[in-house]
Amino acid sequence: MGRRPRRQGRPVDGIVLLDKPSGITSNGALQQVKRIFFAEKAGHTGALDPLATGMLPICFGEATKFSQFLLDSDKRYRVVAKLGERTNTSDSDGEVVETRDVNVNLEQLEGFIAGFRGETMQVPSMFSALKFEGKPLYEYARAGIEVPREARKITVYEISLLRFEGDEIEMEVHCSKGTYIRTIVDDLGEMLGCGAHVTALRRIGVSHYPVEKMVTLEQLEELLEQAREQGIQPRELLDPLLLSLDSAVQDLEEVNLQPDVASYVLQGQAVQAANAPSEGQVRMTMGEERTFIGVGEIDADGMIAPKRLVKIRQQ
Repeated sequence: MGRRPRRQGRPVDGIVLLDKPSGITSNGALQQVKRIFFAEKAGHTGALDPLATGMLPICFGEATKFSQFLLDSDKRYRVVAKLGERTNTSDSDGEVVETRDVNVNLEQLEGFIAGFRGETMQVPSMFSALKFEGKPLYEYARAGIEVPREARKITVYEISLLRFEGDEIEMEVHCSKGTYIRTIVDDLGEMLGCGAHVTALRRIGVSHYPVEKMVTLEQLEELLEQAREQGIQPRELLDPLLLSLDSAVQDLEEVNLQPDVASYVLQGQAVQAANAPSEGQVRMTMGEERTFIGVGEIDADGMIAPKRLVKIRQQ
């Protein structure tokens, strides 16, 4: 008789806001966090370049069902760029391909920066993680192969100049999903006639998540060690860091269902609810405790059809 496969982790549900360090991939960071929490299932919500630091929401267990909402949400970044040098990757990880004199004044700089606000079309960088025929673009770029990329609609809600010193600028950008900050910096450098590339990039916001809730890998490792020293389960110190499942869908309107009605939803059936909006997606909760049970969508008959349901774990 064959051996029963060993369980790779424990069931954990929730979201932790990792402050990703520079120098590692988002997947590398994810694997470290998954190991620390000894989680059965985990996924991140939108890759950051190895150079970049900052907010990387990591979803565990049932929260992975709602990660798309965070992927689709607005983001906020702080970026430092060097003027006068253009690189093949638009950041300092690449090779300098062009050096030009910097003859830029503040008025000129602010004028060009303002031009990025609003809806524009952006062609993704060849060094992005977007896929072409199943492979990320950066793999083609590293092999010296350029492939066609379609321009995509992006929205820059706000972009402001924080600092301008010599050949260095610092900006804050609030933008829609799929916006490449490296491309904005490269385009800005060309507008200024001197070239530019990113030297530091930090994501300071995803959706509505507060920056003060972020934790570093070092802090997580310290809690793991602390639990060992105290002779307690690591989950006792780690799990209080988890944000709720429905924090990923807080922007959706809530519809609270009575337990008997919710039981039909949990079986995959559409239900009528007097307090539901006329269209779109909703965040469904159950009973007086307002237990989150998933996301529903208003169908053509005005009923709430379950779209993503939470598996209620037995305590």
